Amino acid sequence: MNSKMVNKDPATQRESLTELLKQLANNSAGVVHNEIELVIQGIREKERAVRSGVLIVATGVVISFAAFLSLSAALFIELTAYMDPVIAALVTGVVLAFIGVVIAFIGCRQLKKSFLKP
Repeated sequence: MNSKMVNKDPATQRESLTELLKQLANNSAGVVHNEIELVIQGIREKERAVRSGVLIVATGVVISFAAFLSLSAALFIELTAYMDPVIAALVTGVVLAFIGVVIAFIGCRQLKKSFLKP
Protein backbone atom coordinates (compact mmCIF):
# COMPACT_ATOMS: atom_id res chain seq x y z
CA MET A 1 0.00 0.00 0.00
CA ASN A 2 2.82 2.39 0.71
CA SER A 3 4.17 1.96 -2.83
CA LYS A 4 1.04 3.59 -4.24
CA MET A 5 1.13 6.49 -1.90
CA VAL A 6 -0.07 9.64 -3.67
CA ASN A 7 1.67 12.90 -2.92
CA LYS A 8 -1.02 15.44 -2.19
CA ASP A 9 1.37 18.35 -1.61
CA PRO A 10 0.41 21.04 -4.19
CA ALA A 11 3.95 22.42 -4.40
CA THR A 12 5.38 19.01 -5.32
CA GLN A 13 2.62 18.40 -7.86
CA ARG A 14 3.33 21.80 -9.43
CA GLU A 15 7.04 20.99 -9.68
CA SER A 16 6.37 17.62 -11.24
CA LEU A 17 3.93 19.20 -13.72
CA THR A 18 6.57 21.79 -14.59
CA GLU A 19 9.14 19.04 -15.10
CA LEU A 20 6.73 17.09 -17.29
CA LEU A 21 6.05 20.17 -19.41
CA LYS A 22 9.80 20.79 -19.76
CA GLN A 23 10.32 17.18 -20.83
CA LEU A 24 7.45 17.47 -23.30
CA ALA A 25 8.93 20.64 -24.77
CA ASN A 26 12.39 19.07 -25.03
CA ASN A 27 11.05 15.88 -26.58
CA SER A 28 8.91 17.83 -29.05
CA ALA A 29 11.89 19.94 -30.05
CA GLY A 30 13.95 16.77 -30.51
CA VAL A 31 11.28 15.19 -32.72
CA VAL A 32 10.99 18.31 -34.86
CA HIS A 33 14.79 18.50 -35.16
CA ASN A 34 14.96 14.83 -36.20
CA GLU A 35 12.21 15.30 -38.78
CA ILE A 36 14.02 18.29 -40.27
CA GLU A 37 17.24 16.28 -40.48
CA LEU A 38 15.37 13.44 -42.20
CA VAL A 39 13.90 15.80 -44.80
CA ILE A 40 17.33 17.36 -45.44
CA GLN A 41 18.88 13.91 -45.85
CA GLY A 42 16.18 12.95 -48.36
CA ILE A 43 16.81 16.12 -50.34
CA ARG A 44 20.56 15.45 -50.38
CA GLU A 45 20.02 11.91 -51.66
CA LYS A 46 17.73 13.15 -54.42
CA GLU A 47 20.25 15.86 -55.33
CA ARG A 48 23.03 13.26 -55.66
CA ALA A 49 20.88 11.10 -57.88
CA VAL A 50 19.93 14.03 -60.12
CA ARG A 51 23.53 15.28 -60.27
CA SER A 52 24.77 11.84 -61.26
CA GLY A 53 22.11 11.53 -63.96
CA VAL A 54 22.86 14.97 -65.36
CA LEU A 55 26.60 14.21 -65.47
CA ILE A 56 26.02 10.98 -67.37
CA VAL A 57 23.66 12.72 -69.80
CA ALA A 58 26.17 15.54 -70.37
CA THR A 59 28.95 13.03 -71.10
CA GLY A 60 26.70 11.23 -73.57
CA VAL A 61 25.80 14.52 -75.22
CA VAL A 62 29.45 15.49 -75.74
CA ILE A 63 30.31 12.12 -77.29
CA SER A 64 27.15 12.13 -79.39
CA PHE A 65 27.91 15.64 -80.60
CA ALA A 66 31.25 14.51 -82.04
CA ALA A 67 29.50 11.65 -83.83
CA PHE A 68 26.79 14.04 -84.95
CA LEU A 69 29.32 16.37 -86.56
CA SER A 70 30.94 13.48 -88.44
CA LEU A 71 27.59 12.21 -89.70
CA SER A 72 26.52 15.71 -90.68
CA ALA A 73 29.65 16.16 -92.78
CA ALA A 74 29.11 12.77 -94.43
CA LEU A 75 25.47 13.61 -95.23
CA PHE A 76 26.42 16.98 -96.62
CA ILE A 77 29.14 15.49 -98.81
CA GLU A 78 26.77 12.81 -100.11
CA LEU A 79 24.00 15.32 -100.88
CA THR A 80 26.35 17.55 -102.91
CA ALA A 81 26.46 14.79 -105.51
CA TYR A 82 22.71 15.29 -106.13
CA MET A 83 22.18 19.03 -105.54
CA ASP A 84 23.92 22.37 -105.05
CA PRO A 85 26.08 22.61 -101.93
CA VAL A 86 23.90 25.42 -100.51
CA ILE A 87 20.71 23.35 -100.84
CA ALA A 88 22.50 20.29 -99.42
CA ALA A 89 23.60 22.32 -96.40
CA LEU A 90 20.06 23.65 -95.86
CA VAL A 91 18.50 20.19 -96.11
CA THR A 92 21.06 18.75 -93.71
CA GLY A 93 20.52 21.61 -91.24
CA VAL A 94 16.72 21.40 -91.29
CA VAL A 95 16.62 17.62 -90.83
CA LEU A 96 19.15 17.68 -88.00
CA ALA A 97 17.44 20.62 -86.28
CA PHE A 98 14.15 18.71 -86.30
CA ILE A 99 15.82 15.64 -84.80
CA GLY A 100 17.47 17.82 -82.13
CA VAL A 101 14.16 19.42 -81.12
CA VAL A 102 12.51 16.00 -80.77
CA ILE A 103 15.37 14.69 -78.62
CA ALA A 104 15.34 17.84 -76.43
CA PHE A 105 11.59 17.49 -75.91
CA ILE A 106 11.98 13.85 -74.83
CA GLY A 107 14.77 14.83 -72.40
CA CYS A 108 12.65 17.60 -70.85
CA ARG A 109 9.79 15.16 -70.26
CA GLN A 110 12.13 12.72 -68.52
CA LEU A 111 13.55 15.46 -66.28
CA LYS A 112 10.04 16.55 -65.31
CA LYS A 113 9.18 12.96 -64.41
CA SER A 114 12.28 12.65 -62.21
CA PHE A 115 11.45 15.86 -60.31
CA LEU A 116 7.79 14.96 -59.84
CA LYS A 117 8.57 11.40 -58.70
CA PRO A 118 8.26 11.13 -54.89
